[in-house]
Amino acid sequence: MHSCKKAILLFTSTWLPVSKHMTSSPPAKKACIEMKIGTHNGSFHCDEVLACFLLKQLPTYKDAEIIRTRDQKVLDTCDIVVDVGGIFDPSKNRYDHHQKTFTETMKSLLPTKKWTTKLSSAGLVYCHFGKDIVASILDKGLTDQITETIFDKVYEHFVEEIDAIDNGVNQFDGEPRYQITTTLSNRVRNCNPNWNEENADEMVCFLKAMRVVGDEFMDRVLYYKKAWLPARQLVVDAIEKRKETDPSGEIMVLSSGGCPWRDHLFDIEQEQNISPSIKYVIYSDNNGNWRVQCVPVRIGSFENRLSLLSEWQGVRDDALSKLSGIPGCIFVHASGFIGGNKTYEGAMEMARKTMKDRDSKAS
Repeated sequence: MHSCKKAILLFTSTWLPVSKHMTSSPPAKKACIEMKIGTHNGSFHCDEVLACFLLKQLPTYKDAEIIRTRDQKVLDTCDIVVDVGGIFDPSKNRYDHHQKTFTETMKSLLPTKKWTTKLSSAGLVYCHFGKDIVASILDKGLTDQITETIFDKVYEHFVEEIDAIDNGVNQFDGEPRYQITTTLSNRVRNCNPNWNEENADEMVCFLKAMRVVGDEFMDRVLYYKKAWLPARQLVVDAIEKRKETDPSGEIMVLSSGGCPWRDHLFDIEQEQNISPSIKYVIYSDNNGNWRVQCVPVRIGSFENRLSLLSEWQGVRDDALSKLSGIPGCIFVHASGFIGGNKTYEGAMEMARKTMKDRDSKAS
């Protein structure tokens, strides 16, 4: 089967291309004959796999053939080239990042953005075409604030990681305590043929990697649309009522348990310059019990702004109720980041007693 037709068969059944927010797509037959996406052959990485997937979501390239080569004469015949060729020039549809002179970041190309991680081919394609793709998935306009917000979230929580890994940017200084081997970049790397595998079809492996990356990208955008975004108003309401909940203003209560609140809480605190910061989030669980969860010091951190009392940690049920003097206790996690109580009043008291202990030690 011709590689272009093979690519069409693999992709059109799984992903929907962008539509009304872009220029019209050329007729399929013409696109198949004329449009070519160029990238390098040999071992592939997550950045060019994602770059190719993103381009295939655009009407212009949805039926394009992917050409994997390092032959410059062949690359010169391609309509767009990513991750190879030694040129970054959007006017010529060239998106490589390996040349010594390349230092571009999201902030350098889009000055209103904050991210300063050096871009890979994935970040370059996302920077230039991502908003069109996100707008279509969301069925929103290019200038809609929701499009802008989710474009940013997908970069910060999906694409930037790929940029950093491909460019060898360490997440932190010093020796890591453990290795993380299940990232998207690692899963793409594992799609490559084994070093001792004879007669492996690299293109088949590359297309498999595109399916892995594409499914995760689509899932991420749709998660932000369907689950993350609707949670914002719940968090806004809880923050507005926090001093009715407790005069300290350090406890908020969510009207619906299980919603993704962390990103929204940090964003709203910063936007509204909230002080003192919120220490606890209280919500009901699926069993009708109540949880008191500590707010972390930052997104992704295992350190809390104020952990539940150390003497409660790892203690359960009646033993915890007796120790704390609070009826209905269910548990406090061994790390102190969350606790449970049978009643709303009990969960509130667990938070209040912890803050009272902090205040007494500070005075």
